[in-house]
Amino acid sequence: MNAETLNSIREAEKASHIEIYSAAKLFEKGTWLQKPVKTVMDLLPLFSKYKVLNVLDLGCGVGRNCIPIAEQFTSISCQIDCVDILEFAIEMLRKYSIEFGVSDMINGTVSSIEDYQIKHDTYDLIFAVSALEHVASADLLEKKLLEIADGLKANGIACLIINSEVVEINKDSGAELIPQFEVNLNTNDLTEILERVFFNYKVLKNTIVEQHYDIPRIECVSSLSTNVVTYVVQKIK
Repeated sequence: MNAETLNSIREAEKASHIEIYSAAKLFEKGTWLQKPVKTVMDLLPLFSKYKVLNVLDLGCGVGRNCIPIAEQFTSISCQIDCVDILEFAIEMLRKYSIEFGVSDMINGTVSSIEDYQIKHDTYDLIFAVSALEHVASADLLEKKLLEIADGLKANGIACLIINSEVVEINKDSGAELIPQFEVNLNTNDLTEILERVFFNYKVLKNTIVEQHYDIPRIECVSSLSTNVVTYVVQKIK
């Protein structure tokens, strides 16, 4: 993908996310932000006996997942590093973290995922929900997955939810659109990369689910279809 196409996709994606985040309040019923992702929340009991918990949220948005995690671990030393390319999202994350009383646990950083350096042997939980497909290339995706693997502590968990084989259609005209995803891999190819990177990890969940939904784009509403790959692994001592 050339630089012009990459920039075009990113600017369009930023615009659509600002529209979504501006149109709905966090945890407002009937909206995309009404609740956290179940796969992420289902992992939290695994950390119930921890006294110190370090978490990384890649592509955090306005806090749909990280704020509920913080709320569940207010009684221990819990720090959640949150990364998003969109400055507006991080601003809203900070606002919501104050509103929900967890601002001392949330550390927001404006950065692309590929530019954010994950520290070695640092995190008990790293998750990325519909975020890793927005790195600049497939090569950088694999590099970031290797960073995630390296960034986990012993027994640490990576929860990765990634779109593949995305098709977008203009809902009004029926014309096919360029998907606003920097990386749009064949599902089998994506699965092979995940298995290659995490070959010696314990697989806790591995599913592929076809999804269809409408999403606002700059000049239209897109009817989007995708195979969502959910891959949850644990680093064995």
